[in-house]
Amino acid sequence: MYQTIMLKKDGRLAYLVLNRPDSMNAMNAKMMGELADCFESLKNDQSVHALIIHGAGRAFSAGGDIKEMVDPDNPMDIDVVMSDVSRLAKALYTLPQVTIAAVHGASAGLGFSMALACDHVVAEESSKLAMNFIGIGLIPDGGGHFFLKERVGVPRAKQLIWAGQVLKAHDALAKGLIEEVTAEGRGLEQAEKYAHEVLASPVAAMLKSKGILHGMKLAELDEVLAGEAAGQSAIRKTADHLEGIQAFVEKRKPAFKGK
Repeated sequence: MYQTIMLKKDGRLAYLVLNRPDSMNAMNAKMMGELADCFESLKNDQSVHALIIHGAGRAFSAGGDIKEMVDPDNPMDIDVVMSDVSRLAKALYTLPQVTIAAVHGASAGLGFSMALACDHVVAEESSKLAMNFIGIGLIPDGGGHFFLKERVGVPRAKQLIWAGQVLKAHDALAKGLIEEVTAEGRGLEQAEKYAHEVLASPVAAMLKSKGILHGMKLAELDEVLAGEAAGQSAIRKTADHLEGIQAFVEKRKPAFKGK
């Protein structure tokens, strides 16, 4: 059914696997659309009570696919992409399941936004987590502004966005960005342990609380997603962004000029 992701169900537990391992699960336009479609389909699935999201291969997700951004033969349609990214974020935030991100390797950019949107984040201690859009002259998307602010507040969210710092799992835990750190190679196992604890709990009550708490924030999330979509479309046309992606491809330090 899907080309870039896999959805597997095991009773009341489902697994969503980001499945572009050769690209460190970098999100191309196809994956963004498929993730949005998958999350929207799960909104109507009353049989699943917990969802684990993890990545195939050596990373959770390296973020947006920069190679696709600079492909002259198949240029990325930013407006279509941002529509799918907004659908993805809103559907994930409103899922009637307890969502668990099992992070290993890199969780960067949009990949980090998606992890932060989950109810419970488990990261292996060697993981590298970064809201690093600034490195290529972009702003966070996928609700990144909203999810960061929800977890750490506006002042710290700004600093994390502006710095684009790569955090190890224990640093992310200390900042309140994630819920658990586990040993290398044990992330999925720990996520499954938490999922089974959830399934042995009165999960209907848990999900009702989630619905109430998230429901009162939906208008704000919609506003953030609209701002991100418009902002990203505009920023994609700046000289700084073009310099950022060119420097990334050429593996050199970018020379930004604020334009």
